[in-house]
Amino acid sequence: MSTTPAKEPERSRPPWRVEGAPKHAADDGGRRRTPWWHWLLLLLILLPLNWAISNAVLGPEAPTDVSYSFFRAQVEAGNVAEVTAVEDELTGTLEREVAYPPKAEEQTRVEVFRTYRPTFADDSVIEDLIDQGVSVSAEPYTGAPWWQQLLIGFGPTLLFIGLLVWFLGRSARAGLGGGLGGLGKSRAEMYHPESGRRTTFDDVAGIDEVEAEVMEIVDFLKNPERYRKLGAFIPKGVLLTGAPGTGKTLLARAVAGEANVPFFHISASEFIEMIVGVGASRVRDLFDQGKKAAPSIIFIDELDAIGRARGAGVTFGGHDEREQTLNQILTEMDGFTGTEGVVVLAATNRPEILDPALLRAGRFDRKIHINPPDKDGRAQILGVHTRGVPLADDVALSDVAAATPGMVGADLKNLVNEAALLAAKNRHERVTADDFTDALEKIVLGTARRILISPEERRRTAFHESGHALLGMITPGADRVRKVSIIPRGASLGATYQAPEDDKHYFTRAYVRGRIVGALGGRAAEELVYADATTGAESDLQMVTALARQMVGRWGMSEAVGPVAVLPAPGEEQTFFDVNGPSPSTRDLVDAEVRRIVDECYAEALDTLRAHRPNLDRLAARLLEAETLDEHEAYLAAELSGELVPMALTPTDIEPRSRGGRSPAAG
Repeated sequence: MSTTPAKEPERSRPPWRVEGAPKHAADDGGRRRTPWWHWLLLLLILLPLNWAISNAVLGPEAPTDVSYSFFRAQVEAGNVAEVTAVEDELTGTLEREVAYPPKAEEQTRVEVFRTYRPTFADDSVIEDLIDQGVSVSAEPYTGAPWWQQLLIGFGPTLLFIGLLVWFLGRSARAGLGGGLGGLGKSRAEMYHPESGRRTTFDDVAGIDEVEAEVMEIVDFLKNPERYRKLGAFIPKGVLLTGAPGTGKTLLARAVAGEANVPFFHISASEFIEMIVGVGASRVRDLFDQGKKAAPSIIFIDELDAIGRARGAGVTFGGHDEREQTLNQILTEMDGFTGTEGVVVLAATNRPEILDPALLRAGRFDRKIHINPPDKDGRAQILGVHTRGVPLADDVALSDVAAATPGMVGADLKNLVNEAALLAAKNRHERVTADDFTDALEKIVLGTARRILISPEERRRTAFHESGHALLGMITPGADRVRKVSIIPRGASLGATYQAPEDDKHYFTRAYVRGRIVGALGGRAAEELVYADATTGAESDLQMVTALARQMVGRWGMSEAVGPVAVLPAPGEEQTFFDVNGPSPSTRDLVDAEVRRIVDECYAEALDTLRAHRPNLDRLAARLLEAETLDEHEAYLAAELSGELVPMALTPTDIEPRSRGGRSPAAG
């Protein structure tokens, strides 16, 4: 395991050259960003200034528009103090405030007024004002001052342009791209270790061999001279493949935490836009950033979004944005100029659909497949995720790991979290083994449902699950029965859990047939006891059909078809008119063989249960009484031979997949 490198002293070089950018630095070479509260303070200062300017332009008090007849009435009442005329506009002040308009429900107190003299007016207002001693003046109409016209006419436009320039400039400095919305700029983000808890190789467990390969690249970036002296070149690309949840992105985050170089991360889907050419432009911009910061690492998550083999899809108008983006990536990774000092990490769970040109040496030199962890690897992963979780003395992580074959890192993290949530709900001071057991059942089957079931349905469910369990106990080579339950959970009314003694990496023909026989045990028990069938075996029949079809079409376990693969591999699609697919006669043969295998296994299940009918009745009766039986209780209830009863059992020995469950009636 690698430890976190010691912090280097401050240097004159850009701060992002030391594992990302510090909090105070921007992505544009260390220039300080203006805090958001500075802009808020500027806004608070500009608002009063704008108010003051408005008052200076409009005057201390804006005049109130009144009717000419109201003005004549005030003249006759001797309430006018001053009048100024500009063409037909008359403004002035009154001796005392009056309400306007008169006799209205909503009135305004008027002291400074403005009105307009009609062109057809022929009265002696001017003589009346002069006789009353009112100051009457006139001004030529010159329009508003030039600075007011400029401010009012061009002010909003200049303000809008200024805000637009400021926004685009700030977006470019923040890494969001400039131009019209930054369409041609990369949206990759620089890794900031200070933004959250730093991820290192200490947080990666269960995949030591993969970690060693990636650690070599980190070591090359830290100590390039050691490799260059021997003529070694760093790989240009590393492709991480594996099932979802195996830790591909976590491994990339660990590389970012360990590497002493800039680390850019982006999702492949962010390259694609509706406008043709934008994706290729973003690829160029991303690699330009990487070259300027070299040595650097670029991580592209979900590479299959743009790396699908060219020509596999339908194009419109002769243009395909995805293919243009892929072509640009191919050129940047190993084109005419190359990308010296830039290492590309990519992750995908569908490597079979990637373009061959992307996978050749010189682009992705290394292809690292991350397998689901084995028992020891699961125990190590559980140890990582339980660092901050207080565990009770009865919790053995090795037992939990043994009970979770097939689970990956993401599943185990979720299991630990669910167990902690249940412990908090039950007011436990520490997480117990029972919390892990209940959490595993909740993840696999869902939360227990409190529904009302009739006694007859409950009894039928007990026989259904007893049929699964009994065949699992008797059939040679079958996975051990770990728990039987008739408590409704999720979409099923009951379930039988089975788990192998050790992790299995391949299946024999006898083992697969044994699984089919066990899955048909519920249907066979119902027919044996009730001489009738229900819809409760729907999920069992689906699993049985899938297993039998894979035996015949993919695994070569049928003498009639022989060792020939006639079904598409997982992840591949096969159309009816596929010229490379099987012929109609071969498909008919596959269907006939599937039917033969299922019929033989169903007959075997019926014969076995018929021969052990007393054991079936005793197990069902005990299950009706207790509702849930663990491994030891189930074997004792069935009263099988002593060699089948396990000697040492743990409460966490539960297989995370059900061999068979009785589903509720289908609609």
